[in-house]
Amino acid sequence: MRSQYIVVLGGGESGVGAAVLAMKKGFRLFLSDSSFLKPEYRAILIENEIDFEEGTHSIEKILSADEIVKSPGIPDSVSIVKQAREKGIPIISEIEFAARFTKAKLICVTGSNGKTTTALLLHHIFTNAGYDIGLAGNIGASFALQVAQKDRKYFVLEISSFQLDGMFDFRADIAVITNITPDHLDRYNNNFEEYIQSKLRIVRNQTEKDTVIFCFDDSLLKERISKQNCRAEIFPFSIKEKLTRGAWIEDNSMIVKTNSKNSFNMILEKLALQGKHNTYNSMAAAVAARVGNVRSNVLKESLNSFGVIEHRLEPVSNVQGVSFVNDSKATNVNSTWYALDSVSTPIVWIAGGVDKGNDYSGLSTMVRQKVKLLICLGKDNKKLRDAFSDYVENICETESMDIAVETALHYGEKGDTVLLSPACASFDLFENFEARGEAFKNAVQNL
Repeated sequence: MRSQYIVVLGGGESGVGAAVLAMKKGFRLFLSDSSFLKPEYRAILIENEIDFEEGTHSIEKILSADEIVKSPGIPDSVSIVKQAREKGIPIISEIEFAARFTKAKLICVTGSNGKTTTALLLHHIFTNAGYDIGLAGNIGASFALQVAQKDRKYFVLEISSFQLDGMFDFRADIAVITNITPDHLDRYNNNFEEYIQSKLRIVRNQTEKDTVIFCFDDSLLKERISKQNCRAEIFPFSIKEKLTRGAWIEDNSMIVKTNSKNSFNMILEKLALQGKHNTYNSMAAAVAARVGNVRSNVLKESLNSFGVIEHRLEPVSNVQGVSFVNDSKATNVNSTWYALDSVSTPIVWIAGGVDKGNDYSGLSTMVRQKVKLLICLGKDNKKLRDAFSDYVENICETESMDIAVETALHYGEKGDTVLLSPACASFDLFENFEARGEAFKNAVQNL
């Protein structure tokens, strides 16, 4: 009996990890990337004697696959993906593939905003509690590569909608949904409903032994979870309402209750992550930790000791009395709303990039009240300018991060905050949001 033939589309972190795992499990294997690979990924493929190509797609070779593992960055609209679907070849994500080969408990975090912070916080908590736990998915090293090289008893997985789209039999032991707001609509035919359904795939295979944790203050999510017929045990969290289970705020303390016996209390001021958006993230992580039987004293210490997250409201420097904050990870409108809400001083706002079908109207009131200057950083800023020209007196444009930062300092006054919170993807001028954030920090340091 011949071994199954796997084709991996995409030679980045996800694809190379999937290829290494497939090779170790004895599959016949081919990796194809229409772009050229980074040297470090090419080296891994060569070292593991994996057949691959770059800069092209060999159609016949790809369409001979029994199954295709597609990297999340490749849209379904790409020709080779369409051809594979027309031929009936199953197309799955790296997460789906890797989960077949591990018995680890999977703590999975998705949502439009806050998922990276929540996933990192969860990993911090469980590590402090002594659990054998990995961190993967949309963050850190490839899930498949970790399963291939050093499997764990637990994994925290940050999972994007693109990864969820390629998941069919995957089951989350603990699913955390931070929120659902419009994002990546360019990948979903500008249809918010398609995006919602993508996010809700995280609960689709859960059983009564599993757990789903969700934001009760997200009215859309609250409604959908109630209609989802979830078999898993459900724990909501809220900063607006007092609940009887899950997490809520009472007398300036976070209360967490996951069973009938014990509750966990922590004064809000002692949380390392401050701000309303971070309270939500801390609550979600705390509920998941208690479901995972992390002791109260370890949980409290972990919530108190967690550090600043790079590119998420990251303080960079104070120059001539002007504070510079790097929120490059804010690639959608809702995330930028939280960033603007968190700043109490006048704001010089640096925004822009690749618009993903954004509706900026939800920012209008916040921008009118707080923003003194909007610096549009991108190749096409028309939509951004049009959205805020009635609310911000001064708007300027540039394609240079150095010029954006220099302009911000020129117009900024003592006590102001320069906030890089783009509300857009970075791919017009930068490789990714990390590169954009690093460029911002370098420009500030060079002032």
